Amino acid sequence: MSDDSNLYDYRDLIQLFDSCFFDKFNTKLVKGQHEPIYIPAGSVVDEYPRQNWHQILFAHGFFRSALHEVAHWLVAGAARRHQVDYGYWYQADGRTASEQAIFEQVEVKPQAIEWVLTQACGHAFSVSVDNLEGEATDPLPFKRAVYQQVLTLQSTGLNARAERFRWALAQHYGTALSFADMHFSVSEL
Repeated sequence: MSDDSNLYDYRDLIQLFDSCFFDKFNTKLVKGQHEPIYIPAGSVVDEYPRQNWHQILFAHGFFRSALHEVAHWLVAGAARRHQVDYGYWYQADGRTASEQAIFEQVEVKPQAIEWVLTQACGHAFSVSVDNLEGEATDPLPFKRAVYQQVLTLQSTGLNARAERFRWALAQHYGTALSFADMHFSVSEL
């Protein structure tokens, strides 16, 4: 088995993201130390100092965390990109089944876009129910919903920001340059 640590370096994602979006959207992808968070320019949150740019902080330098947090940014509209964590509700690990159902509804589109981005990198993807300490639920309906969302995105197309980043990743990693040529299967999840 090959060592992919050199191929999948979060610093490449930071550079690609910044080259695609910093000038137009004043947004940076930033390696965080703890839980991921989105912080709009001028905001002060916990230990993070006020910055003149928007920050997408991902966890611990994890490659997949960076892609996941970028996917949330790619889904968020202009108004949401001016709110801490896009103004979404988030209940930490330990959710009840009903809380998990709400979490999964909000996560379908970001995780579908994350899957597209991981494929553009040639990296493995798996859905994240992010509830290891919570009430057990069947992950299959969520997996199917993410898969169906990817198929919908393939037929309708990605938004301009998502397509721009997907294209940059595909060029960098030498994968399928056309979203239509990418193959997805629910069995991969």
